[in-house]
Amino acid sequence: MTIRDRQGGELTGASPRAAELFDLAISRFAHFCGDPVEPLREALADSPDFSMALIAKAWIYAMSTEPQATALARRMVEDLAGMPKGPREESHLEALQTASLTEWTLAARALDLHNAAYPCDLIGLLAGHQVDFLTANARNLRDRISRALPAWDGVPGRSHLLGMLAFGLEEMGDYQRAEAAGMKALEADPDDSWAHHAVAHVLEMQGRAAEGRDFMLKRRAHWAQPDNFLKVHNWWHLALCHLELGEPDAALALYDEEVRGEASTVAQNLVDASALLWRLQILGIDVGDRWDELADTWTQHADGKCYPFNDVHAALAYIGAGRRSEATDLLKIARSGSERSEMNRWMRDTGAPIIDGLLAYDSADFEAAIDPLLWARQIAGTFGGSHAQRDVIDWTLTDAAIRGRVTPLARALVLERLALRPESRVNIAFARRAGLRAH
Repeated sequence: MTIRDRQGGELTGASPRAAELFDLAISRFAHFCGDPVEPLREALADSPDFSMALIAKAWIYAMSTEPQATALARRMVEDLAGMPKGPREESHLEALQTASLTEWTLAARALDLHNAAYPCDLIGLLAGHQVDFLTANARNLRDRISRALPAWDGVPGRSHLLGMLAFGLEEMGDYQRAEAAGMKALEADPDDSWAHHAVAHVLEMQGRAAEGRDFMLKRRAHWAQPDNFLKVHNWWHLALCHLELGEPDAALALYDEEVRGEASTVAQNLVDASALLWRLQILGIDVGDRWDELADTWTQHADGKCYPFNDVHAALAYIGAGRRSEATDLLKIARSGSERSEMNRWMRDTGAPIIDGLLAYDSADFEAAIDPLLWARQIAGTFGGSHAQRDVIDWTLTDAAIRGRVTPLARALVLERLALRPESRVNIAFARRAGLRAH
């Protein structure tokens, strides 16, 4: 008897019970809610030759962008060599091998081919979408899902593709279609955290902060469950709404109660914490000793090698805590390493200059900060993250130009921001400081 998953994909080496556990794990992973790893462990205990279970587990670890988890993913890839595999598993393994080596662009290309051959492979699409996010490949965030979606008529889980498509459309600036896709996903599955996240991005990018605040608060029962892996990031989005509305105290309260309320040690959550505190500090808010706790936590996750997007956010925390030497240590690792992996190149060519700019900014050498930060605005495809996340670079650059009295640049940057979000209290404050009239 051929055993298949919910979407009809063959599961080599699985029992019916193991297949049920696999479907549960992938559903949890797609919802970002509940532990997806435990059902995979149970499935492998039930069916030791179930290679797709180990492949899914390896993808989850590889996509964490944390050094220890990445090392575990590489071990799982080694273990897969001796397991029985069908064509789908072999195709996955090709992409997974490069991903476990943090060669994300090569992994994305391998997944392009995999998704074309297996368009209804949900874990393959989830992995591909996350790899596109890690490489900030906006076009592929949209097009990977667009290529697969026609095959999903009547297939269970189709709404997850709509949520992913919504995020891809948003990153490509197609906000109307993005919002429509995200809301359609939520109509089908109100607990789709990624779809909530996609709509939050649309509202952020369009400067609809009051709508964003109300949307997130009204629906928080669907994205803020205790075991929701994406809840901190969605709380971060709510905090951004408060900043744009001129409510920094509310954003700081969210930092304490939700972003760091459980003192998470997950790198993704630490990124959100660093980015929020840095924005608050630019706004002149006294964040007290919050940087100290955050910097302490980052030391286990920033190595200057695994994922530069994380390392830059670790540097924000180190600089905020007055531990500049730990930020410069990341620079030394970036510039002294002989490894030539994609992430080493990213750190050398992109992460290091950003950290240089941040260190200069912290030293009040604002003119020196401008050049690397101005250049860094163009690095989406060699740094990762979303437009909303990378905006912390623009905040810092704009503030440096204002404080350094580089008036023509300061005004140009502020006018650019106002053109996108004219009602933003953040942008209005920047304008006033730059000597521009703003309502």
